[in-house]
Amino acid sequence: MKPRNRVALEQLEAATLDDLQARFPDQWQSVGARLVAATETRRPEALAAFLGKINDEAKPWHARLRKPRANLQDLTVALPHLAAARMAKLAAEQVLRAAATQLATGRSAADGDTRGRGPARLRLGLWSGTLIQRLMFARGLERKPISMTAFRWLWPLIPDRRLLMPLVQPRGIYCFYSRPLIATLATLLGQRSCLEVAAGDGTLTRFLAAAGVTVHAVDDHSWAHAITYPAQVERMDATMALKRDRPAAVICSFPPPGNAFEQHIFRAPSVDLYVVITTRHRFAAGDWQAYDQQTAFDWAADPGLSRLVLPPQVDPAVLVFRRRA
Repeated sequence: MKPRNRVALEQLEAATLDDLQARFPDQWQSVGARLVAATETRRPEALAAFLGKINDEAKPWHARLRKPRANLQDLTVALPHLAAARMAKLAAEQVLRAAATQLATGRSAADGDTRGRGPARLRLGLWSGTLIQRLMFARGLERKPISMTAFRWLWPLIPDRRLLMPLVQPRGIYCFYSRPLIATLATLLGQRSCLEVAAGDGTLTRFLAAAGVTVHAVDDHSWAHAITYPAQVERMDATMALKRDRPAAVICSFPPPGNAFEQHIFRAPSVDLYVVITTRHRFAAGDWQAYDQQTAFDWAADPGLSRLVLPPQVDPAVLVFRRRA
């Protein structure tokens, strides 16, 4: 026979929101008020913070019931707190579904281009598209720095999350950048003059500049068929930009596999720091032969930085090259 505590927890997980509201009206009154306050901001970060806070409040009660000598009194005291966390999750899901329904006449940025230039057959569900749009994009396909707290809570709620990258990669989007990643990169780059090569739509440069980095973006505009290049991304080959700008630092996000320009970064005498945001799959991005063969820089994948590149499905790797003394 199962312990009574385990049976009660299983019943709690199986209960509907209506059932829980009827059983725990006082807890629902508190949860509902906090949920309203979080959703009124229309910010994913606020909803994620709401869920995280209530989940943290429930953790000690879960731990109490896991103790070998937990008894019926422990269950009676803990159950309302656990029910509040369960109601918060179910209610947040309802809010997100309702928001998606309200947007039923539109489509999300990640659904592809309505004029046929984007992926036409692969589509996100409405709920998934709505969550992704609010979590990862400011508007259209313009990316925004992502809150790691919001990502941790909301990403698992997106049913079609594995479709995101196949949908946006044809538009030159290979990853997303978290707020902590940008802050850490800004600290790493410091006061160095920085050049971003193969900058694409200039998202990374835009984020770093907002964080106080002196950075200039260049790209050869070879992807003009898919990317709208802003004025801030100068049309220039990386090799020419290295000679002209003589940067102290260079950064590149998902350089093309087997490209012809990264080898020149290691030969540029002005460069003492090179940061590559890429994937662990060597065939997919970057000139790994140049990485292995160069002798002027010590380098390694930084696991802390790599964890801050999103989503984890791209198997991100942030490589940091520092010139040897």
